[in-house]
Amino acid sequence: MKLWNRTNWAAWLAAAARQIRGRHLALAGAALMTGACAVIPKSDAPTSAPPPGPAPEPSATALPTDRNRHRIALLVPMSGDTGPVGQAIANATTMALLDTGAENLRITTYDTSAGIGGAAQKAIADGNKLILGPLSADAVPAVQAAARPAGVPVIAFVNDPAVAGPDVFVIGHMPEQSIRRAVAFARGRGAARFGVLVPEGDYGTRAYSALENALADYGGSLVRRENYARGNTSIVSAAGRMRSAGGFDTVLIADSARLGLDAAAELQRGLRKRTRILGTELWSGEASLTRAPAMEGALFAAVSDQRFSRFADSYTARFGAQPYRVATLGYDAVLLTLRVARDWKVGTPFPKAELYDKGGFLGVDGAFRFGRNGVIERALEVREIKGGAVNPVDPAPTGFGK
Repeated sequence: MKLWNRTNWAAWLAAAARQIRGRHLALAGAALMTGACAVIPKSDAPTSAPPPGPAPEPSATALPTDRNRHRIALLVPMSGDTGPVGQAIANATTMALLDTGAENLRITTYDTSAGIGGAAQKAIADGNKLILGPLSADAVPAVQAAARPAGVPVIAFVNDPAVAGPDVFVIGHMPEQSIRRAVAFARGRGAARFGVLVPEGDYGTRAYSALENALADYGGSLVRRENYARGNTSIVSAAGRMRSAGGFDTVLIADSARLGLDAAAELQRGLRKRTRILGTELWSGEASLTRAPAMEGALFAAVSDQRFSRFADSYTARFGAQPYRVATLGYDAVLLTLRVARDWKVGTPFPKAELYDKGGFLGVDGAFRFGRNGVIERALEVREIKGGAVNPVDPAPTGFGK
């Protein structure tokens, strides 16, 4: 894999700056994937937006009028358990402004720790024309309730497609896309009979549905499914039941690397012919996978890490700490806004139609585009665990065409 030194990074930023002024913005994002399917784990709160209320009146502490800068709100927690994540995203937005020399954006951070609804209301009252955030799918309805009456779109740092819509764009990573990409590649290598280990809950439901859809499109049969409760050793029991039943040549483990290691060891135990293991985007960046013999030959799909290390080095030099992986979402959301700002008159509504470019955008983590449903589609690479390393075996497409 190509190493990205200071010269490489500077050249990429220069190219990105040129593309901000041209048709396509160079950008992409990567999300911190936790145990649930949202960037910050979601609860059972409803995902539909409350009925639109009246647009809020300007606040008594409203920011002064900007005549030359677009006003953008960043809604993230700045304290509490998720405060460090929010701070990392805020730092990354600042880094993006510094790297690009942008002078036409004002980004104001609104702390959501004391309540997402109040933060969103204040952001609208202060005249912001675009909202970046929130971090949780649960929080999207409250943001919509404030933003929709004012005609302000939202770019949410979540990976739950259920919250996307005409005024909400979801920029996180979709497990469905990772599974589909891995299955398509595995089929090309001869995988035919699939088993699947899925956790109880939303992530497991989505993973199972994604596998079914991929097999319907690419062929292959689903011969066995085993469910388990997360947070205990039941994945090992589920893997044991699957191994005893047999009849498969490939097994998708739809969970974290830690649990995947336990399951793979049980699946391979005593077998004369190794089972092909598939993982998901949750395995990206997990070095522990390379030390497990049971994972030899395992495949998973994720965005490329080709440029993230350089991003992380630059972030650390500026802020004195390693960034959370999700910080790139804040960085790239700023680049996206700069691309749109090329033809955006200050004081007018954000031109969200610019986000639907079928050719998509290319940048830090590869190509992506938004569908008409507001859900991001990312170009993913397939990686293989082999010989103590994780290596790309099928590169991500560089674009989507037209």
